Amino acid sequence: MQRAAAQHTPAAGQQSSGPVVWISIIAGTCLLLFFFQKILWLVVPFLLALILYYFLYPSMQALIYRGMSREAAASLVTLGFLALLSVLGLALMPWVTAHISGWQDIFTGYIQGGLRLLDRSLRALEEHWSTLAHARLADTVATRLAQGTGSVADHLEPVAIGIMAWTPSLLLAPFLAFFFLRDGRRFQRFLGDAVPNAFFEKTLYLLHEIDRTSRAYFQGLIKLTLLDTLTLAAGLWLLGIPGPFALGLICAVLAWIPYVGSILGGLLVVLVAATDFPDAPGMAYWAIALFMAVRLLDDFVYMPLTIGKSLELHPLVTVLMIFVGGAVAGVSGLMLVLPVLGVVTVIGETVGVIVTDPRLRARHRHAKALRREQASGDL
Repeated sequence: MQRAAAQHTPAAGQQSSGPVVWISIIAGTCLLLFFFQKILWLVVPFLLALILYYFLYPSMQALIYRGMSREAAASLVTLGFLALLSVLGLALMPWVTAHISGWQDIFTGYIQGGLRLLDRSLRALEEHWSTLAHARLADTVATRLAQGTGSVADHLEPVAIGIMAWTPSLLLAPFLAFFFLRDGRRFQRFLGDAVPNAFFEKTLYLLHEIDRTSRAYFQGLIKLTLLDTLTLAAGLWLLGIPGPFALGLICAVLAWIPYVGSILGGLLVVLVAATDFPDAPGMAYWAIALFMAVRLLDDFVYMPLTIGKSLELHPLVTVLMIFVGGAVAGVSGLMLVLPVLGVVTVIGETVGVIVTDPRLRARHRHAKALRREQASGDL
């Protein structure tokens, strides 16, 4: 019996995903991204709920270890988070009320500060490069930007209306996170009961791997955001730029969107430095250097320490899928492609193992035959 079992048990690392499985994984990821783009109003709060779930799960687990029931622990943790969020909102309310009337002027001021920095930098380049001076690069760029930014204020109102329209949808996030905390195990049992007995072990493995992959990615994302926020805030504070922690947090959250988010975060820091220090253009250049240094730390130090190899994907596949996600679903595809690809990879590889395992399929056929005999035995 032991020898027969050894013949049917594959050695570790013996089975690997073939090209058909990977083509199915990539195609499934693209289809999901295209579908998610159509229901983005539900996908975004669902994604935020998952992040909140993995952020609150350790606290709930600690309460369960102290003897509290899962339902009570989930309720207490969720209420505590909402209370903390309410306190922060009330604390920030006076500042928001004082600045909301002049938000349009503040935004326009930052844009003008960035334009002045750009014009000054281009004219400095013209002084050192005669070719640029003959081409009148600074005047040409200034004219084009003046034509394009003349209606900046007209675009602010639609943005504000869009944010207000998204607010009710985002309020679903804590509601969904509460039910993830309370009923997560129940949903796993519901899925397990619907699977034939021959594939039950593989189904448990699949659910465990999906949870492990999602947990590693989102908890790593939270840690990465915290490290980026603290590093940027410390650097901006040393430079003397106002609001260092708020700027660091905004840039760290924007970095959730690969490439595009990092560029927007760096541009925001440069605009703030150029506007608050109009007579010291070197401050903006120092801010650019700081942001580039943090990006290098993020890619080579923070990322391996947090997210690391949680998705266990080849770097070439990761980079290519980021571009594919952007082409299929735009900015939302850039943000969703990595977690979706990680989960689809786990599902695809597990299903591939089940389909190519003759013993599992033989067990399933034998179980079906036994059920037919049992059903027709007394006829």
